[in-house]
Amino acid sequence: MIKNELVNTDLTLHDFYYDLPEERIAQTPVEPRDSSKLMVISREGDSIEHKVFHDIAELIRPEDVLVINDTRVIPARIIGRRSEKMTPEGRALSDSTAPVELLLLKQRENDVWEALAGPGKRARVGDIISFGEGVLKAQVEDIIEGGMRVVRLYTDGEEYKTVYEALHALGTMPLPPYITEKLENQERYQTVYSREEGSAAAPTAGLHFTPELLERIKAQGTAIVPVLLHVGLGTFRPVKEERITDHEMHSEFIRVTEEAAREINERRARGGRVIAVGTTSCRTLESASDESGVLHPCSTDTGIFIYPGYKFKITDVLITNFHLPESTLLMLVSAFAGREKMLSAYNLAVSEKYRFFSFGDSMIII
Repeated sequence: MIKNELVNTDLTLHDFYYDLPEERIAQTPVEPRDSSKLMVISREGDSIEHKVFHDIAELIRPEDVLVINDTRVIPARIIGRRSEKMTPEGRALSDSTAPVELLLLKQRENDVWEALAGPGKRARVGDIISFGEGVLKAQVEDIIEGGMRVVRLYTDGEEYKTVYEALHALGTMPLPPYITEKLENQERYQTVYSREEGSAAAPTAGLHFTPELLERIKAQGTAIVPVLLHVGLGTFRPVKEERITDHEMHSEFIRVTEEAAREINERRARGGRVIAVGTTSCRTLESASDESGVLHPCSTDTGIFIYPGYKFKITDVLITNFHLPESTLLMLVSAFAGREKMLSAYNLAVSEKYRFFSFGDSMIII
């Protein structure tokens, strides 16, 4: 697993706090996608501009490379019942016990997943949890750090041939808990370029792009290159330790293909900037780059934790949303542009009535 070596700091969790009124938390996405606000922040100077997201094409140069994360969110939240009785055919009796909820976070292999279970007392090692009257089942194989469950999913093979088919029929989109309104169109929690299923949450900086905007950027000569990070607990797990250096990130799967590495390295060698769309793309790039800023193909796990003191190796520009107070994501952008500058920008965004979090507005740090 790729991890990073960081410069030790004395920063505490409270150093990344800001006050956010509840009404500033976006509950629904804007239409069209690229009509959200865009804050433009200079890393070197003090300038801040306010634009609309579709103006971002004017800030991207033909020689640049736009790096996107093409992961796709799965219906990772499933609710079933612990099975204590089985029919002669092996079908679980769904009313045997009280409900159990699983949130699938990371696929280990085939149909083995790491998952959060609630309540945990109904997901003990050896228990079988039944979903949809037994057409999908999960056997609890282990309990690991933080109370996470390792579960093996399987279908009865009749109604649904694969686990993914069953999940799409029985599962729901795992929207963050701060979004309380129902999402009518589930595709609005997917990027338009999402491709490979495996995430428990969307890489939300990419939600602002439309196919037309991407074509416009591509037409001006900019390369658009996909990498992969399946978003799991590592991205949104809250920091509980007062000393941020005591926080440990859960690992997430990343992949950089040979073609992607070659394109990004060639563009950067010719003077183009590497523009990461979102913190997930940034973490993938930084995990797979060496100290000289060369990106290498990989297919592995990363537990990289970026906070002030980290020296960025390859990311030149960052497109990102506005993140939760005291979150690892706010720590990452603070490492990229400076903590005081970021907190000042966040406070300005509050006063300018920007929308925050997953369905909120965006910023580009240049």
